[in-house]
Amino acid sequence: MSESVSRRRFLGAAASSAALPATAQSYSRIVGANDRIQIGQIGCGHRAAGHWRMLKLSAATDPNFDLRSVCDIWSLNREKAVNHVAEMFGKRPRAYKYSEEMLADPELDAVMIATGDHQHARILAEVVRAGKDCYCEKPMANTLEDAKLARDTVLRSKQVVQMGSQWLSDPYQHKVRDIIRSGTLGKIVAIDQSWNFNGPRWHVPSDSNVAAIREQDTDWKRWLLGRRPRPFDPRVYFEFRIFKDFSGGITDQWYSHGSGLVHFYLDTFIPDDTVSNGGIFAWHDVRENPDTFQCVSTFQEKQVLYTYSTTFGNGYGDHTIIRGTRGTLYSPGGEGSPQWWYVPESRSAWRTNVVFDSAVRSKPEPVRVAGETELAPVNQSDDLKYHTDDWLRCMRNRKTPNGSIETGFAHSIAVIMATRSYREGRKMYWDRTREQIVTSI
Repeated sequence: MSESVSRRRFLGAAASSAALPATAQSYSRIVGANDRIQIGQIGCGHRAAGHWRMLKLSAATDPNFDLRSVCDIWSLNREKAVNHVAEMFGKRPRAYKYSEEMLADPELDAVMIATGDHQHARILAEVVRAGKDCYCEKPMANTLEDAKLARDTVLRSKQVVQMGSQWLSDPYQHKVRDIIRSGTLGKIVAIDQSWNFNGPRWHVPSDSNVAAIREQDTDWKRWLLGRRPRPFDPRVYFEFRIFKDFSGGITDQWYSHGSGLVHFYLDTFIPDDTVSNGGIFAWHDVRENPDTFQCVSTFQEKQVLYTYSTTFGNGYGDHTIIRGTRGTLYSPGGEGSPQWWYVPESRSAWRTNVVFDSAVRSKPEPVRVAGETELAPVNQSDDLKYHTDDWLRCMRNRKTPNGSIETGFAHSIAVIMATRSYREGRKMYWDRTREQIVTSI
């Protein structure tokens, strides 16, 4: 292997350079309908275990794949991953410290990324440049530079890329979009999401990983991946979601799902403007990102107001409400809830100015998908089989998956706008012509 793909080639040593190892395009191969897909994993922590559970479930639909290799810069994570994968899939995977070493494997077809929020985009670009298909956790990116790097790299390639926005493959969310497209709700005027939790989310003072890791057993410079230099900090390493240099916290995590679903429902990408507020109101620990957050956006072409909120200080009242002039879709659950109810509007009038009056006061009706007779649950697991089913299928037929690179770019811009608005205390606008986030129009 040449020095250009050796482990001495750090991924993006400076934020402005976006430099990545030049893994060879010649290593790529076309996966056929009957080929056994060889899959690797980069990042072997908590979310990677979710990926493996999804693949295990998808094996009931398409068993013709192997979890061939795992990659993590922390030695203990690698060792645990090898044992966990062997137990789940019956075969010990190859283990790598550095991604470029794993990507040099000519038999590897695809990679799943489950690293830190700030690392996703650059590793996605590296994987695609190596000629591998990819499943990339959300958020795809939390800087505009990285979002454009990932999107442009994928669009220049022939690779199949699935974003980890798993709800985009949920049949109940597809049913909701079908109802909206049908015109049953009339003109959509507003969408409101409130997803909540009671607890100091993402902070565990007694975390065994924090106690176990030593700087010599990982690669801190590689982990920083272009973010400003700072001393090794095990707490930051594992709880990056609460530190503002690496994540927006609520925006990167739950809001990336929320905004992505709103784009999906409306058949339109990226809000035209966003204003955010919130703070650390419940959990005064080491966190730098808010535990209470709200933002408001508009989609000018669709003429829709979008509101989103999360608090980690109270878990009551999760919901999504989609309001139209002729009806409402209501979900009483939080992120990804499959339970939906349709409530028709029976009357629209102001005194003698009657727009419509059905004279029928209808009750809420549950939304069902084909073949389902029971009411859908309020909550469901993050490890959604439908999404890995879709990815495996698209790798074989080379079609665009539900979580396309366009959806990843869109939720990334929504996240960046919301985070910047909160931190800077001003409204953000998306300039669609120049593809820039601006503070005035």
